[in-house]
Amino acid sequence: MSVAVVTDSTAYLPSDLVARYGIEVVPLYVVLAGRSGREGSDVTSAEVARALGARGGQVTTSRPTPGDFVAVYRRLLDGGADRLVSVHLSGELSGTWDAARVAASQVGEHLVTVLDSRSAAMGTGFAVLAAARAAEHGGSAEEVAALAREAAADTRTFFVVDTLEHLRRGGRIGSAAALLGSALAMKPVLHVTDGQVVALEKVRTSTRALNRLVQRAAEVAGERPVAVAVHHLAAPERAQKLADQLSAQLPRVTELFVSELGAAVGAHVGPGAVGVVVAPATGTQQG
Repeated sequence: MSVAVVTDSTAYLPSDLVARYGIEVVPLYVVLAGRSGREGSDVTSAEVARALGARGGQVTTSRPTPGDFVAVYRRLLDGGADRLVSVHLSGELSGTWDAARVAASQVGEHLVTVLDSRSAAMGTGFAVLAAARAAEHGGSAEEVAALAREAAADTRTFFVVDTLEHLRRGGRIGSAAALLGSALAMKPVLHVTDGQVVALEKVRTSTRALNRLVQRAAEVAGERPVAVAVHHLAAPERAQKLADQLSAQLPRVTELFVSELGAAVGAHVGPGAVGVVVAPATGTQQG
């Protein structure tokens, strides 16, 4: 049985891994002043960072349509796939997962398994990789989906933003939490838990915030082998500094990816955001 793996553009998988495993990526839509387009191909991270940095600049996002997913699902099935496993951004943060479910009901739920990663960015991406590697090794759709669920559940995501205002505008965090962080001029450390963005703690400087990300990642990793992803938006130097600290302080890093967030998630965290995703190497090192 041939199992194909589908995700959306917010997984932010490195392009070489997407090509290596034949992962199908369905883009979200990003709306800038005067135009809209598909994340990655039509609207870049740099454009989003510039728009958000401009006075009064706003960026909004929208999910792929069910029709977008139907087109991809049917193309893969017509191309020889027997089953599909479709892994997506948390349903608490986007309607993308719901659009995929609607599409699966039209194509055939016996053919398409849709999973909510309850995470974001490489928190979803590591689950997609686990699924793709299992599919490459001949796993059944049930086995591929089970490994993706396991990887998603074991992945932890921590990040720091310069301001909570972008998350508040996008409805990804409550107004009270956003106001508190701004009023005290603190650097909020957040995490993704049970599919939602939740404030974890607040520190007073950017340096301390990065140190807390490293400490949190080290606590999650322990002595286990782990895969790590570092994300940022318009903050490559801070991201590289974070990656260097993680490499030095986590004892067993098997994979380390550094990448800029795409437009869809970047629009909600804003320029200057830096984050780390930690996943157990088990399930990500099968290939």
